[in-house]
Amino acid sequence: MASVEKLPMLQEGYEKLTAELKLLRDERPRIVDAIEEARAHGDLSENAEYHAAKERQGQVEATIADLEDKISRAHIIDPTTLSGDRIVFGATVTLLDDDDKPVRYQIVGQAEADAKRGRISYSSPLGRALIGRKVDEEVEVTVPSGDKCYLVQKIEFI
Repeated sequence: MASVEKLPMLQEGYEKLTAELKLLRDERPRIVDAIEEARAHGDLSENAEYHAAKERQGQVEATIADLEDKISRAHIIDPTTLSGDRIVFGATVTLLDDDDKPVRYQIVGQAEADAKRGRISYSSPLGRALIGRKVDEEVEVTVPSGDKCYLVQKIEFI
């Protein structure tokens, strides 16, 4: 039997997914009510409310299935329990860019990624390039604006 691929995430990401799942599960009865109400209006072939409610129901069910899958495969990682000299999921890294300006990122799961807050997904181009690197190693990554080069200055587990 094939093994199930775990999804690394922080506790915050796990809580975000479970909260979203709860909201969608709470929405289910309202969608069913909307479908029933639209159905009561008669001819379904030209009933926009019915078709919109059925479409929303499909979207919600697909999202619920996706969230349930992610939650079932969640592998919650606490960065404060990590250590080592290499960049791993959960590490906070300080990099020097081409202009010797320091930038700081935490390597997180897709649910927590928010570049504006300094959190990048381990599966992003930069995240993938950083995993396994050590202090003083250079990292080159191709981003939409072109190639960028970084020097790993510091690795922290906070």
